[in-house]
Amino acid sequence: MKIVVIGGSGLIGSKLVDRLGAQGHEAVAASPKTGVNTLTGEGVGEVLDGADVVVDVSNSPSFEDAAVLDFFQTSTRNLLAAATEAGVGHYVALSVVGSDRLPDSGYMRAKVAQEKLIAESGLPYSLVHATQFFEFVQGIIDAGTDGDTVHLAPVLIQPIAADDVAATVADVAVGTPTNAVVEVAGPEQFRLDELGRSVLAGSKDPRSVVTDRAARYFGATLGERSLVPADGARVADRSLDDWRTQAARGR
Repeated sequence: MKIVVIGGSGLIGSKLVDRLGAQGHEAVAASPKTGVNTLTGEGVGEVLDGADVVVDVSNSPSFEDAAVLDFFQTSTRNLLAAATEAGVGHYVALSVVGSDRLPDSGYMRAKVAQEKLIAESGLPYSLVHATQFFEFVQGIIDAGTDGDTVHLAPVLIQPIAADDVAATVADVAVGTPTNAVVEVAGPEQFRLDELGRSVLAGSKDPRSVVTDRAARYFGATLGERSLVPADGARVADRSLDDWRTQAARGR
Protein backbone atom coordinates (compact mmCIF):
# COMPACT_ATOMS: atom_id res chain seq x y z
CA MET A 1 0.00 0.00 0.00
CA LYS A 2 1.38 3.43 -0.91
CA ILE A 3 0.83 5.81 2.00
CA VAL A 4 1.91 9.44 1.68
CA VAL A 5 2.64 11.17 4.98
CA ILE A 6 2.28 14.94 4.76
CA GLY A 7 4.55 16.40 7.42
CA GLY A 8 6.64 13.25 7.20
CA SER A 9 9.79 14.87 8.58
CA GLY A 10 8.18 16.07 11.83
CA LEU A 11 7.89 14.44 15.26
CA ILE A 12 4.85 12.29 14.47
CA GLY A 13 5.45 12.07 10.73
CA SER A 14 8.93 10.61 10.97
CA LYS A 15 7.78 8.00 13.49
CA LEU A 16 4.81 7.19 11.28
CA VAL A 17 6.91 6.72 8.15
CA ASP A 18 9.28 4.38 10.01
CA ARG A 19 6.40 2.36 11.47
CA LEU A 20 4.52 1.99 8.19
CA GLY A 21 7.72 1.11 6.34
CA ALA A 22 8.48 -1.61 8.90
CA GLN A 23 5.01 -3.02 8.22
CA GLY A 24 5.90 -3.41 4.56
CA HIS A 25 4.05 -0.41 3.15
CA GLU A 26 5.49 2.11 0.71
CA ALA A 27 5.57 5.01 3.16
CA VAL A 28 6.50 8.30 1.51
CA ALA A 29 7.59 11.26 3.63
CA ALA A 30 6.29 14.47 2.07
CA SER A 31 7.27 17.92 3.30
CA PRO A 32 8.94 21.08 2.01
CA LYS A 33 12.24 19.29 2.69
CA THR A 34 11.29 16.70 0.06
CA GLY A 35 9.92 19.22 -2.43
CA VAL A 36 6.26 18.98 -1.42
CA ASN A 37 4.65 22.24 -0.34
CA THR A 38 0.96 22.00 0.49
CA LEU A 39 0.58 25.77 0.76
CA THR A 40 1.74 26.45 -2.80
CA GLY A 41 0.72 23.07 -4.18
CA GLU A 42 4.26 22.35 -5.36
CA GLY A 43 4.86 18.62 -5.75
CA VAL A 44 1.52 17.61 -4.20
CA GLY A 45 -0.02 16.03 -7.28
CA GLU A 46 3.18 14.19 -8.11
CA VAL A 47 3.65 12.66 -4.66
CA LEU A 48 0.01 11.55 -4.46
CA ASP A 49 0.14 9.81 -7.84
CA GLY A 50 -0.71 6.16 -7.18
CA ALA A 51 -1.30 6.70 -3.46
CA ASP A 52 -3.83 4.56 -1.63
CA VAL A 53 -3.80 6.67 1.53
CA VAL A 54 -2.74 10.19 2.44
CA VAL A 55 -2.07 11.05 6.07
CA ASP A 56 -1.78 14.70 7.08
CA VAL A 57 0.20 15.24 10.27
CA SER A 58 1.62 18.60 9.18
CA ASN A 59 1.53 21.67 11.37
CA SER A 60 1.53 25.40 10.82
CA PRO A 61 4.88 27.19 11.16
CA SER A 62 3.02 30.08 12.85
CA PHE A 63 0.36 29.87 15.57
CA GLU A 64 -0.81 33.45 15.03
CA ASP A 65 -4.58 33.33 14.52
CA ALA A 66 -4.80 34.45 10.90
CA ALA A 67 -1.66 32.59 9.81
CA VAL A 68 -2.64 29.25 11.33
CA LEU A 69 -6.14 29.44 9.84
CA ASP A 70 -4.71 30.24 6.41
CA PHE A 71 -2.25 27.37 6.69
CA PHE A 72 -4.77 24.67 7.52
CA GLN A 73 -7.43 25.88 5.11
CA THR A 74 -5.10 26.45 2.16
CA SER A 75 -3.02 23.32 2.61
CA THR A 76 -6.07 21.13 3.19
CA ARG A 77 -7.86 22.45 0.12
CA ASN A 78 -4.78 21.77 -1.99
CA LEU A 79 -4.40 18.28 -0.56
CA LEU A 80 -8.06 17.41 -0.97
CA ALA A 81 -8.07 18.53 -4.59
CA ALA A 82 -4.96 16.51 -5.38
CA ALA A 83 -6.21 13.48 -3.44
CA THR A 84 -9.50 13.56 -5.36
CA GLU A 85 -7.66 13.84 -8.67
CA ALA A 86 -5.38 10.92 -7.72
CA GLY A 87 -8.26 8.71 -6.59
CA VAL A 88 -6.92 8.35 -3.04
CA GLY A 89 -9.16 5.96 -1.11
CA HIS A 90 -8.52 7.13 2.45
CA TYR A 91 -7.72 10.60 3.77
CA VAL A 92 -6.44 10.64 7.36
CA ALA A 93 -5.68 13.73 9.43
CA LEU A 94 -4.32 14.19 12.93
CA SER A 95 -6.11 16.70 15.14
CA VAL A 96 -6.57 17.47 18.82
CA VAL A 97 -8.90 16.18 21.52
CA GLY A 98 -11.11 19.09 22.52
CA SER A 99 -10.57 21.09 19.33
CA ASP A 100 -14.31 21.76 19.09
CA ARG A 101 -14.53 22.75 22.77
CA LEU A 102 -11.93 25.55 22.72
CA PRO A 103 -13.23 28.24 20.36
CA ASP A 104 -11.18 30.93 22.14
CA SER A 105 -8.05 29.40 20.65
CA GLY A 106 -7.16 30.49 17.12
CA TYR A 107 -5.23 27.25 16.65
CA MET A 108 -8.22 25.12 17.64
CA ARG A 109 -10.54 27.13 15.38
CA ALA A 110 -8.15 26.42 12.53
CA LYS A 111 -8.13 22.69 13.28
CA VAL A 112 -11.94 22.66 13.33
CA ALA A 113 -11.94 24.42 9.95
CA GLN A 114 -9.52 21.81 8.60
CA GLU A 115 -11.70 18.95 9.84
CA LYS A 116 -14.82 20.50 8.31
CA LEU A 117 -13.17 20.69 4.89
CA ILE A 118 -12.18 17.03 5.11
CA ALA A 119 -15.58 15.82 6.32
CA GLU A 120 -17.37 17.70 3.54
CA SER A 121 -14.94 16.73 0.77
CA GLY A 122 -16.68 13.54 -0.30
CA LEU A 123 -13.49 11.52 0.20
CA PRO A 124 -13.48 8.55 2.60
CA TYR A 125 -11.71 9.85 5.69
CA SER A 126 -10.70 9.29 9.29
CA LEU A 127 -9.85 11.98 11.86
CA VAL A 128 -7.57 11.05 14.75
CA HIS A 129 -7.94 13.27 17.81
CA ALA A 130 -4.99 12.89 20.20
CA THR A 131 -4.53 14.42 23.61
CA GLN A 132 -1.48 16.57 24.34
CA PHE A 133 1.87 14.82 23.86
CA PHE A 134 4.23 14.24 26.79
CA GLU A 135 6.85 15.83 24.55
CA PHE A 136 4.91 19.13 24.50
CA VAL A 137 4.05 19.50 28.19
CA GLN A 138 7.16 21.64 28.58
CA GLY A 139 5.71 23.97 25.95
CA ILE A 140 2.50 24.31 27.96
CA ILE A 141 4.58 25.24 31.00
CA ASP A 142 6.60 27.79 29.06
CA ALA A 143 3.43 29.35 27.62
CA GLY A 144 2.05 29.81 31.14
CA THR A 145 5.24 31.28 32.57
CA ASP A 146 5.38 34.79 33.99
CA GLY A 147 8.77 35.48 35.49
CA ASP A 148 9.57 32.69 37.95
CA THR A 149 6.01 31.41 38.20
CA VAL A 150 3.84 29.28 35.94
CA HIS A 151 0.08 29.80 35.93
CA LEU A 152 -1.79 26.58 35.17
CA ALA A 153 -5.44 25.68 35.56
CA PRO A 154 -6.35 22.70 37.79
CA VAL A 155 -8.21 20.88 35.02
CA LEU A 156 -7.90 17.31 33.83
CA ILE A 157 -5.34 16.35 31.20
CA GLN A 158 -4.54 12.88 29.85
CA PRO A 159 -1.26 13.18 27.93
CA ILE A 160 0.14 10.59 25.54
CA ALA A 161 3.54 9.67 24.11
CA ALA A 162 4.24 10.69 20.53
CA ASP A 163 5.17 7.08 19.74
CA ASP A 164 1.68 5.98 20.75
CA VAL A 165 0.08 8.70 18.64
CA ALA A 166 2.06 7.48 15.64
CA ALA A 167 1.02 3.89 16.35
CA THR A 168 -2.64 4.87 16.44
CA VAL A 169 -2.44 6.94 13.26
CA ALA A 170 -0.68 4.03 11.50
CA ASP A 171 -3.39 1.62 12.61
CA VAL A 172 -6.15 3.93 11.41
CA ALA A 173 -4.36 4.64 8.12
CA VAL A 174 -4.19 0.97 7.07
CA GLY A 175 -7.76 0.30 8.19
CA THR A 176 -11.15 1.04 6.72
CA PRO A 177 -12.10 4.75 6.68
CA THR A 178 -14.26 5.58 9.69
CA ASN A 179 -15.75 8.79 8.27
CA ALA A 180 -15.67 9.89 11.90
CA VAL A 181 -13.36 10.86 14.76
CA VAL A 182 -11.12 8.37 16.57
CA GLU A 183 -9.88 9.66 19.94
CA VAL A 184 -6.70 8.44 21.63
CA ALA A 185 -5.15 9.33 24.97
CA GLY A 186 -2.57 8.16 27.46
CA PRO A 187 -3.45 5.83 30.35
CA GLU A 188 -3.36 8.40 33.18
CA GLN A 189 -5.26 11.55 34.03
CA PHE A 190 -3.58 14.38 35.94
CA ARG A 191 -4.50 17.85 37.03
CA LEU A 192 -2.66 20.20 34.69
CA ASP A 193 -1.16 22.22 37.54
CA GLU A 194 0.01 19.07 39.31
CA LEU A 195 1.53 17.71 36.10
CA GLY A 196 3.38 20.99 35.68
CA ARG A 197 4.84 20.71 39.17
CA SER A 198 5.91 17.13 38.49
CA VAL A 199 7.63 18.03 35.21
CA LEU A 200 9.44 21.00 36.75
CA ALA A 201 10.59 18.93 39.72
CA GLY A 202 11.80 16.16 37.42
CA SER A 203 13.97 18.59 35.48
CA LYS A 204 15.07 20.49 38.61
CA ASP A 205 13.52 23.64 37.17
CA PRO A 206 13.27 26.37 39.86
CA ARG A 207 10.01 27.83 38.56
CA SER A 208 6.96 27.38 40.77
CA VAL A 209 3.43 26.58 39.62
CA VAL A 210 0.51 28.75 40.68
CA THR A 211 -2.87 27.06 40.54
CA ASP A 212 -4.98 29.53 38.60
CA ARG A 213 -8.47 28.61 37.44
CA ALA A 214 -8.44 31.60 35.06
CA ALA A 215 -5.15 30.61 33.42
CA ARG A 216 -5.43 30.40 29.66
CA TYR A 217 -4.32 27.47 27.54
CA PHE A 218 -2.83 28.97 24.39
CA GLY A 219 -5.51 31.65 24.53
CA ALA A 220 -8.40 29.41 25.56
CA THR A 221 -10.35 29.22 28.80
CA LEU A 222 -10.42 25.62 30.03
CA GLY A 223 -13.29 23.63 31.46
CA GLU A 224 -12.83 20.62 33.69
CA ARG A 225 -12.80 18.14 30.78
CA SER A 226 -11.71 20.32 27.85
CA LEU A 227 -8.47 18.37 27.37
CA VAL A 228 -9.62 14.78 27.97
CA PRO A 229 -11.42 12.40 25.62
CA ALA A 230 -14.93 11.06 25.83
CA ASP A 231 -15.75 7.54 26.98
CA GLY A 232 -14.81 4.95 24.39
CA ALA A 233 -11.52 6.56 23.36
CA ARG A 234 -8.52 4.41 22.59
CA VAL A 235 -6.10 4.33 25.53
CA ALA A 236 -2.38 3.76 25.07
CA ASP A 237 -0.31 1.74 27.55
CA ARG A 238 2.70 4.03 28.00
CA SER A 239 2.56 5.94 31.30
CA LEU A 240 4.36 9.16 32.17
CA ASP A 241 6.99 7.20 34.13
CA ASP A 242 7.44 4.79 31.21
CA TRP A 243 7.92 7.72 28.85
CA ARG A 244 10.38 9.41 31.19
CA THR A 245 12.44 6.22 31.42
CA GLN A 246 12.44 5.83 27.64
CA ALA A 247 13.37 9.48 27.13
CA ALA A 248 16.24 9.21 29.61
CA ARG A 249 17.62 6.17 27.77
CA GLY A 250 17.49 8.10 24.51
CA ARG A 251 19.60 10.98 25.77
